Amino acid sequence: MQHDTELALQLRKLKLSGILDTLELRILESQTNQLDYKTFLSLLLQDELEARQTRKIQKLIKKARFGLEQTLENFDFSLAPHLNKTLIRELATATFVRRAEGVILVGPPGTGKTHLARALGHQACRKQYTVLFYKFHDLFSDIAKAQLMGTTEPLLKKIIACDLLIIDDFAFKKIDQHSAEVLYTIVDQRYGVKALILTSNRDMRDWMNVFPDPVIAGAILDRLAHQAHQIQLKGESVRKKLAKMKKENPLKSC
Repeated sequence: MQHDTELALQLRKLKLSGILDTLELRILESQTNQLDYKTFLSLLLQDELEARQTRKIQKLIKKARFGLEQTLENFDFSLAPHLNKTLIRELATATFVRRAEGVILVGPPGTGKTHLARALGHQACRKQYTVLFYKFHDLFSDIAKAQLMGTTEPLLKKIIACDLLIIDDFAFKKIDQHSAEVLYTIVDQRYGVKALILTSNRDMRDWMNVFPDPVIAGAILDRLAHQAHQIQLKGESVRKKLAKMKKENPLKSC
């Protein structure tokens, strides 16, 4: 028993919690199946690697600041039958992140744009890419706060450097000249180097109206549209559909 305690302490000191968590099970498995030492050690090391990978992914998801845990696993494709599932499955591989491509999700409120954006962000985290999720207005709010605190440069560096930047509710409301210039800096420095996902309730043709300067607007929108997978979401609000289903079948939703 003392040896077990000492071993546990040693594993903790070496930060091998993955091995510690499965050690008893692996010992039992080794005895039952008469595993040789090499196989036994290999299994323990695999447990440690898997545990570290899981922790890393959890940290990436936490740092992404998704808010709600919306993934492809809990996205109801039956409520969006028009969606190109083949394209969604392709995007879920996160190949577009490696290729520094864009994804633009446009459609009426409640059609699943934000859920899909978060879900693709989760997939990117699982592939161990760094992700940042921002609401359009929160992006400029955070930048304004950083200016007051004198931390604008490190914040912009973090936004520009992440592998995948997600901006939800893009072009939600008009922005001032300074915000437009900051957005241009972000988009320009990420262009062709880092991936981007945008969601918007507005048609892309209406995005120009959000910017005070048509020249900057043109430069930003041209970069956003280039090499971007454009997905149009249609139909009634998913939230309204679910509310209607619960109202019609109150017992089923319990």
